[in-house]
Formats: sequence, structure tokens, C-alpha cells
Amino acid sequence: MSQIVELFRQPLTVINVGLEAFAESVARQGAAVVDVDWRPPAAGYVDLDTVQGADVESANAEALRRILAGRPLLVGMGVAREVIPGFHDRLITHSGPPIAWERMSGPTRGAIIGALIYEGLAATPEEAEALAAGGEIEFAPCHHYGAVGPMAGIISPSMPVFIVRNEAFGALAYATQNEGLGRVLRYGAYGPEVIQRLRWMETVLYPALQRALAKTGPIDLRTMVAQALHMGDECHNRNKAGTSLFLRAIAPALVETSDAATAAAVLRFMDGNDHFFLNLSMAAMKAMLLPAENIPGCTVVTTMARNGTDWGIRVSATGDRWFTAPAPYVQGLWLPGYGPEDANPDIGDSAITETGGIGGFALAAAPAIVQFVGGTPRDALDTTLAMYEITVGEHSAFTIPALGFRGTPVGIDVRRVVETGITPRLNTGIAHKRPGVGMVGAGLVSAPMGCFTAAFEALREMGR
Repeated sequence: MSQIVELFRQPLTVINVGLEAFAESVARQGAAVVDVDWRPPAAGYVDLDTVQGADVESANAEALRRILAGRPLLVGMGVAREVIPGFHDRLITHSGPPIAWERMSGPTRGAIIGALIYEGLAATPEEAEALAAGGEIEFAPCHHYGAVGPMAGIISPSMPVFIVRNEAFGALAYATQNEGLGRVLRYGAYGPEVIQRLRWMETVLYPALQRALAKTGPIDLRTMVAQALHMGDECHNRNKAGTSLFLRAIAPALVETSDAATAAAVLRFMDGNDHFFLNLSMAAMKAMLLPAENIPGCTVVTTMARNGTDWGIRVSATGDRWFTAPAPYVQGLWLPGYGPEDANPDIGDSAITETGGIGGFALAAAPAIVQFVGGTPRDALDTTLAMYEITVGEHSAFTIPALGFRGTPVGIDVRRVVETGITPRLNTGIAHKRPGVGMVGAGLVSAPMGCFTAAFEALREMGR
């Protein structure tokens, strides 16, 4: 009995497995606690070593090799219908997996309304809605055309796009010019000021940048992203450094190829838009991920995108097939006058940044971003560390100073997501649920597990 009494007099050390809140409760009582971050595997998980006779580890290693070897260069610009293969005058592409007009979210509908007015296919929002619902316009994911678009992600035929070429593999990716924040098309706004800005971007910004790029020659975006990570960006929601680096690269040629008034207007626009580099970082990641598609036996995610209704992923071994689940709501900070009741579920192709190993996966490189999306610097560090648990490797080009220049986690492995219960984490903007309103906040979100369990089951079927 005395031994038992003596045992209970010893200092208590608790090992907590599971919910972090339990560990926090113990710590508040003054006891020492070790928190073990563990979750049970998702239902149906089994070890998956081969898919269609191919060794998964070897296939994933090849995907990682291709991703790391990628060299995305900004090689020029053009009009969507003229430079994106297969694009036509009655096509509008959107973010995320395929979706029909009837199921589209408010911001996606609002952006399509604005695009139809911008294209001159409708004179009023009512005409645009009728046209969109009437079956005369084809809607398709940007990803089906090698393109990416933030938030609603709309690309219409007349919109200028950046052209990014992966020099190592020849893959081409496309993205529009970034409008800035607030009431902009990509957040679902479509008022006169939105259309006016788009027309200025088409008639002034695009020609000026096109002339400048013709003079500079290809611009190395991989190097620019790597530098931006060392300067406090994560290249999804924080692009201050990336935009500044792009300005430095393009400004001399811009001044030399445009008149003074045009050059000044373009430089002011980019200087006032810290997110200008976002579309370039997205196209760079898309170009780097394209060569990793369609590798037999590969369980690496090559596409991750949201359309405001569904969250979808595509996996290398399963090709163009989408696996979807309902898009979750973003937890974050709100612009004045808005709150959770105004929010649309998560939306945008910008998850291509996380898929490529930056964005939320590089959050530890950008602790200042938490002021914009909520959380703490420790949360930023923990997010990056957790992503190492679900990826097949570390990026040799993209490194994080705060982690001793460790490479960012890259190559989301469907198997590891299902085994650990950890899903990819993003930091992102929040659009209003109604068409025409625009941006209402920004925050953090985790991918729904349903996409990954569906993909894992499909891989299991292929492995039998």
C-alpha cells in the first residue's frame, strides 16, 4: 500500500494521443504533458504498394523527380482564344472541377456574368444570366486547358494571359493578369468599375507588358519564387516580395518600350497590387506539375482546386478523373461589415500553389501572413511541419530559412493523407456568397477528406 501511495505522490507526466484540446486542458492544471499528433487512418485504409502492376514508390519518386526538375519561365503573353489550344469564342473557363451553371456558387456566377458583359455578349446582368443558363456557352475547368485562375478563376476569350513554359519538359501553362483585391471579377463582382478595369488591363496593361517581355526575354519564375520565400512570401496570399521582384525585372524594359505616361500607369498599378505575382506563381506551379501527370502507379496529387461548390483533386495514375467533396468554409478574418454568414465556401485554382509545395505548405516562411488570415506564427510553423507528413519529398529549389533552409514539403501522396488523417492546409481569400459583391475576408482552410478517400479507393481498384 505504501508503494502505491508513494507512486501517486510523484510528479505526473501525461502523454496525450489525439485531440490537442485535451493536452491544453492538462497543461492548464500545471501538469507536464507530451502531445502526440496522431489520428487513426481513414476507414478502408490498407497498405498500397502497387497500382496496375506498377510499384508505387518508384512511380512517386519519378513524379517528384519531374516536379523538382521543372524550370518555369515566363515567355510571353497573348489573348486566350489565340494562344490557349482549343479555346474558342463561346468558352468560359472557371476554377475547380467541372460544374454546370445550375450548381455554380454565387461568386462563380457573378464572375461569369461579368465576363459575358466584358466580352460584349450581354449588355446587362439579366441578359448575361439568361445566356449562361441557356446552354449557348460552354463552361469548363481552367485545368482542362493547362490554365489556372484565382478564386472564380474565369478566363474568357478576349482576356490576355501570361504564357509560362516549363523549359525542362516543354509543358505550357496559362494565367490571366491579377486585378487586385476587393470588388474584382475573380471574387464575383461585375459592376461598371470591374468591367472598366478589365478593359484597361486589356488595352493598356497587356500591350505594355507584352512589349516589355519581348525585350527582356524569358523570366525565370522558379528563381523568383525561391527568392520570394526567403523574403517573407509564401506565394499564395502573401506576394509582396514576388511582386517587387517582378517589378524590378520588368521595369527597365517597360520604361524603354512604352511612353512615359503608360509606363507610369502600369508601374503604379502593379505597385498598388501586392497580389500581382499570384497569377504568375500559380502558372509556374501548374507548369511544374504538368509533367507529373499520367505516371502509372503514381499516387501523387497533380491538381487540387475548388469551384465554390466542390473541392476536387486529380491524381497522377488516374489521369483526368476528378475526385470531389463539398467545399468547406474558410475560417478567417473579415473585412469591415462582413462575417461568416456572408461567406461562400472555399473557391479557386490557387490551391495549385500548395500542390506545388508553396502557399500554405510554405507558411513557415511567411509568419507575417497570419496578420492577414488569422492564427499565430506558431500556427504557420505547425502547418508546414504537418505537411511533411503527407508528401513524398522536399523541394530542392524552394527552401524555408526558419527551418534551416529545409525544402518545402512537396508531392501530396493520397496514401499518406488517408493513413494519417491529415489533409492539405491552405491559406486563401473569402468571397461573398452572393454574385456581384466581391471579397469579404481571408483565412485558413483544410481540404475535405472525402476527395482523398475516393481517390484512394479508385487506386485500390486499379491495384487489384
